[in-house]
Amino acid sequence: MTSAPIQTSHARASGSASAGKSSREPACFALLGNPNTGKTTLFNRLCGLRSKTANFPGSTVEAHVGNASIAPRGGSGPESVHIVDLPGLYSLNLDRPESKVARDYLEGRIHLDRRPEALLIIADATNLGRNLVFAAEALRLGLPAVLALNMSDLAQKRGLTIDARQMSEYIGVPVVPICARSGEGVDRLLQAMREPMVSAAALPDSAACANAGEYASACARWADGVVTQSVGGDHAVGTAHDTFTDRLDAAFTHPILGLLVFLAVMAGLFWTIFALATVPMDLIERVFAVLGTWTHAAFGWADARFGWDLTGGSLHNLLIDGVISGVAGTVVFLPQICLLFFLISLLEDTGYLARASFVMDRLLRRFGLPGHAFVPMLSAHACAIPAIMSSRLIPDQRDRFATILITPFLSCSARLPVYVLLISMLFAGRPVLAGLAFAGCYALGAVVALLTALLFRRTILKGPSRPMVLELPSYKMPSLRNALAMTIDRAMTFLRKAGTVIMAICIVLWWLSAYPQTGETPQAASMRAAAAEVQASNPDRAAAMTGEADAIDSRAQLANSFAGRIGRTIEPVFRPVGYDWQLTIGVLTSFAAREVFVSTMSVLFAGVDDAEDPQVLDRITHAQRSDGTPVFTTATAASLLVFYVLAMQCLATLVVTRRETGSWKWALLQLGYMTAVAYAFAFVTYSGIRLAGVS
Repeated sequence: MTSAPIQTSHARASGSASAGKSSREPACFALLGNPNTGKTTLFNRLCGLRSKTANFPGSTVEAHVGNASIAPRGGSGPESVHIVDLPGLYSLNLDRPESKVARDYLEGRIHLDRRPEALLIIADATNLGRNLVFAAEALRLGLPAVLALNMSDLAQKRGLTIDARQMSEYIGVPVVPICARSGEGVDRLLQAMREPMVSAAALPDSAACANAGEYASACARWADGVVTQSVGGDHAVGTAHDTFTDRLDAAFTHPILGLLVFLAVMAGLFWTIFALATVPMDLIERVFAVLGTWTHAAFGWADARFGWDLTGGSLHNLLIDGVISGVAGTVVFLPQICLLFFLISLLEDTGYLARASFVMDRLLRRFGLPGHAFVPMLSAHACAIPAIMSSRLIPDQRDRFATILITPFLSCSARLPVYVLLISMLFAGRPVLAGLAFAGCYALGAVVALLTALLFRRTILKGPSRPMVLELPSYKMPSLRNALAMTIDRAMTFLRKAGTVIMAICIVLWWLSAYPQTGETPQAASMRAAAAEVQASNPDRAAAMTGEADAIDSRAQLANSFAGRIGRTIEPVFRPVGYDWQLTIGVLTSFAAREVFVSTMSVLFAGVDDAEDPQVLDRITHAQRSDGTPVFTTATAASLLVFYVLAMQCLATLVVTRRETGSWKWALLQLGYMTAVAYAFAFVTYSGIRLAGVS
């Protein structure tokens, strides 16, 4: 067994070890192993927040890259190693995107920051018989390697004794028992990474095997030989069993009991996201509201101090209504995103999430979806953005894309203000029917989502559904450190990539609504003049008249803006579903976020953005068109309700879809398909109610 210290080509070319040592870059290790071996936990333990998430070139497969520090030894200075955390794999030879990308990266066909110079292989110490099969594949690449035996503490508790020295002699690379969750043994692992070794062991040769099955059998025999030579205890070969966990598995994977447990766990997760996220979300909105107030005051101070006239001008409105509002509209999603990924990470660490996916696979498979899809689908009722991001849990790309495309059909919290407004119009004073209507909205979205998944999996995402081959990981206490690291990473990824695009488009939408500026209308000018005359004698009346004048100007500004003109232009498109130009404006402006529809209606029909005021709601409900007919008839309100249940109408979701699929093609397909479905259902609803003679 010979040592193979790592040097970069620059160091080797220097012809001097000392020169190479002083000038070389940190060694690059590829971290790889089977799923559920604690690979991500080890990466976070080694690199912490000194890491980032990146996509392999030409793919949507993610890797985490970071740097770890090795403590000084023997008088030498501290060293740094570069680590690339590859996706969890069962085999490098599988026909799956993550396997192909990892194989190409390890063999130098694609690059990500740095080429790998060594391997850090992680194996589950409680299941060495299977994990070493993958290790044999990795070692055949011929790169220097170190093998980390994770969860050694659990193996010891289950009666296994592992002779790491003997195993190292047999395999030909350093072997270090560790516990990534607690950090035990990680220092020894880092020291071993100073001198990884190329295995000189007699590894199974794929060229000598007739087919892939024979090679897999040879790897399994080799792995059993390693375990026999170096592992002792009652369960030396294969997986260490635990009767208590077997009983838990029998309950959690039971067709009925397992489903009930899963629904309870997911209901708790959903409630936590829905309830706890409201506090930081409200706080974020208040902080940005205060920031807007301060910015407005700063403009007023500058006007008074320097004689400028900036307040109410283009720069003032851009900063307050465009930039600050755009940033607020992006950051306000963070609490839900962070809570979702934190809780999912905890569930995944415990080992329960694999059992839940197994249970739901029986139901969702009928619609072309895997069991993994249920967590994104359920969390979409809080917000589609973190739900789409959590679809990364789905290993198959077709299944993942199908889940991403149908997730926005599920009613999220942003739709609630629209539901409340329209259902209160349709069923005023009838709480039972209103409650049924709310339930119907959620049911309609879910049914259409499942049927769409079935359609897509048989057409544009056609292909054989991969059977759910899933190893049930061992139960263990979740790592808060790992959950926090994952949460911070996902939050920063969202802000850095999706958030910037969302803010930019929000500014564009603001510009369309704010320009061209109409200025003061004659009616509003007359009212303000009248208010000035009665200011001294009746200040309350003057304030009311001034407020009404502001409302008139706000309605005129929105109606004559570019957004208003676009609304009038495309009104004929929406006329068959019952919308006039005013409702068409609401549909257009709510593309920034669904709940914007309510504030747009408030501005158009009441002149103020305060939809919670009962008087404002009354004016919206009884709004009339220019010919005196009501804007919100029963048919129109029902049509709008169905439209908002099924339409995309969420810019942020569209951007995240593009981010997760790696192409605008899928995002635009999602937008077009959902809009077409929503329009068709709205047309049927509107026409059906009118044919029934309901006014």
